[in-house]
Amino acid sequence: IVRSTTTTTTTRARSRNMDREIIELQPGWEKCRMYINKLIAFLEKETESAFTSEEYMSFYTIVYNMCTQKNPYDFSQELYQRYRDSFTGYISERVAPALQEKNGEAMLHELTMRWENHKLMVRLLSRIFKYLDRYYVSRYNLDYLNDVGLMCFRDIVYEYMKPTMKNAVLSMVLKEREGEQIDRQLVKTVLEIFVEIGLGNMKNYEEDFEKYILEETSLHYRTKASEWIEDDSCPAYMIKAEKCLELEKDRVNQQQQVEGAGGASAKDADGASKQVNSGYFHHTTESRLLDCVEDELLAKYEMQLLEKENSGCVALLREDKKEDLARMYRLFSRIPKGKEPVAKMLSKHIESEGMAMVKECNERAEQAKAEALTKSKKERRNQESQETVFVKRLIKLHDKYLLYVQECFDNDALFHKALKEAFENFCHKQVANCACSELLASFCDNLLKKGSGEKLSGDAIEETFEKICKLLAYISDKDMYAEFYRKKLSKRLLFDRSANEDHERSMLARLKQQCGPQFTSKMEGMLTDLQVAKDNQGRFEQHLEKNPEKKPPLDLSVLVLTQGFWPSYPVNTMIIPDEMEKGIEIFKEFYDLKTKHRKLTWVFTLGVCHLSGRFGSPREKKYNFQMNTMQAAVMMLFNSEEKLSFGEVRDRLKLDDADVIRLLHSLSCAKYKLLLKNPPGKTVSKTDIFELNTKFQDKMARIRIPLPPVEQEKKKVAEIVHADRRYQIDAAIVRIMKARKVLKHSELMTETVTQLSSSFKPDVKTIKKRIMDLIERDFLERDKNDPQLFRYLA
Repeated sequence: IVRSTTTTTTTRARSRNMDREIIELQPGWEKCRMYINKLIAFLEKETESAFTSEEYMSFYTIVYNMCTQKNPYDFSQELYQRYRDSFTGYISERVAPALQEKNGEAMLHELTMRWENHKLMVRLLSRIFKYLDRYYVSRYNLDYLNDVGLMCFRDIVYEYMKPTMKNAVLSMVLKEREGEQIDRQLVKTVLEIFVEIGLGNMKNYEEDFEKYILEETSLHYRTKASEWIEDDSCPAYMIKAEKCLELEKDRVNQQQQVEGAGGASAKDADGASKQVNSGYFHHTTESRLLDCVEDELLAKYEMQLLEKENSGCVALLREDKKEDLARMYRLFSRIPKGKEPVAKMLSKHIESEGMAMVKECNERAEQAKAEALTKSKKERRNQESQETVFVKRLIKLHDKYLLYVQECFDNDALFHKALKEAFENFCHKQVANCACSELLASFCDNLLKKGSGEKLSGDAIEETFEKICKLLAYISDKDMYAEFYRKKLSKRLLFDRSANEDHERSMLARLKQQCGPQFTSKMEGMLTDLQVAKDNQGRFEQHLEKNPEKKPPLDLSVLVLTQGFWPSYPVNTMIIPDEMEKGIEIFKEFYDLKTKHRKLTWVFTLGVCHLSGRFGSPREKKYNFQMNTMQAAVMMLFNSEEKLSFGEVRDRLKLDDADVIRLLHSLSCAKYKLLLKNPPGKTVSKTDIFELNTKFQDKMARIRIPLPPVEQEKKKVAEIVHADRRYQIDAAIVRIMKARKVLKHSELMTETVTQLSSSFKPDVKTIKKRIMDLIERDFLERDKNDPQLFRYLA
């Protein structure tokens, strides 16, 4: 049934086709020509309309019938050619002469009007002749009707007029660059002709217009730059350059809001404000156009701008011109390798400021040392040391330029690197004979210990910790900082001078994050170990309460610490007073109840003793003294003796001469003279005789007697660090060789330096010595044929 129906329908269609009247070529084309002339008259504004809908359908039907008739009455080929000829004739007779009569902007207005008319004509006729596109054009692989219409305009008008069009547009662009107002929409429409005439290819636009506008742009700004560089300062020049770049970008893709009637924004179907492009260059021109401007205004004059004497990069840094520096970064970031010179100048400027600061602090330290001879102890104590001043200024300097990098240079990694290099270059300098690592450790000590002059809030201390850790990143000898910090931390903890345990742990957490867990492992162990020791002391006190018969003759507090966490301290075999000895025996007995496999080593140099005594004549006054255990042992000798010689004190305590001199000096020659020395003087000799100063008087009832520190403590720290470095270098070399098995000398040196750089910067000579030592110890061997090659010995 389906087949029968289909056959019937086809037969009827053929019948109607056979019955249709044949349209000859000439009569049919005459009718088409009549409609085309009506369209031309409309385009020339001779009539108000092209044709009615009935005429449109009649026109379309005539073309359709002439294309679908059987041969020899299929006139598709003839219609295709006459379609082309219609455009050619109209353009040659009406469009081209009208354009040739005008020049400049008038010609461009005429051109855009003719172009819009031509596109309308192409659009209407290509729809009416659509049947040709469907079958004839596709079958013979010809140009589509729309393209044929545009090519006719290209061949007759565009090819002839393009130099005139280009020159007129260039003239208008130049006027706008000089500050005049122009018809942007006109320029945009003309440039769209360059684009559309290429039928999807940008070749016409690029070769016939863009090439010339780029040349004119370079020439224009080359002239401007040569004038500005002579007359303007660096900031003024940059403001002009930035404005020019904004204007050129504006000529490509500026967005403007379209306002509706009555000032209301016109809305599209979705309710969003419509946007139009008020620029006239094609968007593909933007990068090449801006490249021309950047090359002429920035690239060619970069160093001349940066080095301007009173307004260049250094002057802007010196005068804190943040806005100008930010503009400088924005501009020179646009050109290849434009940021490098700015970063180098920043680095050199910071380094010069840092070196000047080092020099100034050293000079003031020398001056303060000379003035100290004429100042009282109170004045010297209240005066801030140059070392502390230097660290504060260092923090302030880093804050200043870090803010520059963040705000002016957009956190660019290149400028962070410049900042780092600058600080590394002057942070290794010594200030008042102290390395920067020691200064930072001392500064932290002042922040964290009780009674320091730094009265900061908790948040301010935490912020300062953060800044110290940032500075630590620039220090090459971080292991030296760690050792100094550990020494000072131990003193704060052992002598109860730490102001806040939370701050101590916070600082260690920051150091751990900055330098790794190995950096702070011993320090964290010290805090934990101290807490364990305090718990142990609490159990000892409970033990004494349960066994009152074992209570020592004096109050005893003992901190049992793990030796591996704490710095090494001198240990002596001093003979202590009986009262102290009995207390030690009681504690040993208690400690042995818990474990018998540990040996206690008593470090009297770290002990603190509270003594009470009566002095004064004729009226006695009771004093409470806080002093070192060794000082207390000396004082207790005078409970049973009126006078003792230097030798007798030494023999009774079994101490070295140096220790005895230090102890007796602190008790007889310092501020609080509890002992009288014969003969009097400010130094202690081995022939001196000492007796108790029964007439001692002071306003204070509680007095702390300090023990002078052992000299050359800094030297001992350096020796410890250098010894540790040898072990670290050995370990690094062995690790590398164990993994690589065979390695050249230069590669081994490079990898060793890289591995150790996070802790310290090893000396090349030291590495060579350690390699030789490892060869002697059979860890490595030289290759027999190549002495520059090392092999690992398993």
